[in-house]
Amino acid sequence: MSDITLEVSHVYKKFKKGEMYDSLRDFMPALAGKLFRIKKDNSLEKNEFWALHDISFKVRKGDAFAIIGPNGSGKSTMLKLLCGVMKPNKGDIKVNGTLSALIEVGAGFHPDLTGRDNIFLNGAILGMKRSEIKRKFDEIVEFSGLGDFIDTPVKRYSSGMYARLGFSVAAHVDPDILIVDEVLSVGDYTFQKKCIQKMNSVIKGGATVIFVSHNMKAVADLCSKSLLLNSGKIVKEGPTDEVVRCYLNQTTSTRIGIEKQEVYISRVMIRSEEGECVRFKSGQKAWIDVEVRATAKCEELAVVLEFRDNRDYEIFNTSTQRMGHGTFSTNPGDMFMFTFELDLHFGSGSYPFGVRIYRSAIGKVYDNWFPAGTIFVADDKDVRGVVNLYPEVKIEKMQIQ
Repeated sequence: MSDITLEVSHVYKKFKKGEMYDSLRDFMPALAGKLFRIKKDNSLEKNEFWALHDISFKVRKGDAFAIIGPNGSGKSTMLKLLCGVMKPNKGDIKVNGTLSALIEVGAGFHPDLTGRDNIFLNGAILGMKRSEIKRKFDEIVEFSGLGDFIDTPVKRYSSGMYARLGFSVAAHVDPDILIVDEVLSVGDYTFQKKCIQKMNSVIKGGATVIFVSHNMKAVADLCSKSLLLNSGKIVKEGPTDEVVRCYLNQTTSTRIGIEKQEVYISRVMIRSEEGECVRFKSGQKAWIDVEVRATAKCEELAVVLEFRDNRDYEIFNTSTQRMGHGTFSTNPGDMFMFTFELDLHFGSGSYPFGVRIYRSAIGKVYDNWFPAGTIFVADDKDVRGVVNLYPEVKIEKMQIQ
């Protein structure tokens, strides 16, 4: 028996951008054309575009497979095709086993029904039998953390409570293939961690997970393989580290006209001991290489490195000058490589970083590249915040005198 649970072969999907008719005179010929035109699935007509163009990939049983890309890349269209909501214009999709989707958590909830009633309603919509819902009911409620409000109508729930209940129901369906779309962002930090742990347990149980997200850290933590889409086409498929790095390079490498500047940053790379990398363990050593080129004579320059958190707060800043290397000067045609060696004592999270060329004597910025990249830091302990202080706890029971 094949271990391929999902196979997409040369799939195409097209849409029409939309038509507006200002008069009956315009509308009638267009209607007649639609009625009598022979429709061709492999060609584009006026105002049509390919949302997906020749997409092929395979996912093996037990894999966690991510589909990533910028807005408008075709991710949502691909999900709808996988779920059977739409059919491709051309190509085949083979699904070996049962499939469930966590795309819109809470879809199908009735606001006037209680959380208890909606668990049964939503579970039935997702394909669970009533006996199965009864058997898993206590587990679903405990996972959601909404036991005190389970008999309250969901119209009185906050948006976070609503999403938590929806995820808890959907997460307890036992399909062969589970499609997850951005729902791991529901709830607070603790609940998000529970969601990640639940997805990992689903994967360890032998199910296949298809994960679509803009959260690259969640993708890096959860998935071993990924697919990068852009404008409906495959850009790269392979190990998640490589695909995420390709995606981040795409989003940070569009620097137009920098060659005309007096001095500019031509390349930035982050690496570990094993080579180019985006995922690190807390405390792991990293190297950031900054390539600088010059087209003119410049003096008293320094390279600045800074890290920010997801709220755009600066959390680290240094420069070659402040680290004791003084300043440097350039002549036309010069090229330099600056390598920063770092110990990443960050807490778990994603951290964008930037570099710039700066002359502090006159306060002039010659080039500024932010973000030049992003790193994702993981830690085995539940350490929150920006820094990791590597805590150890000793517990001693005291006797009361």
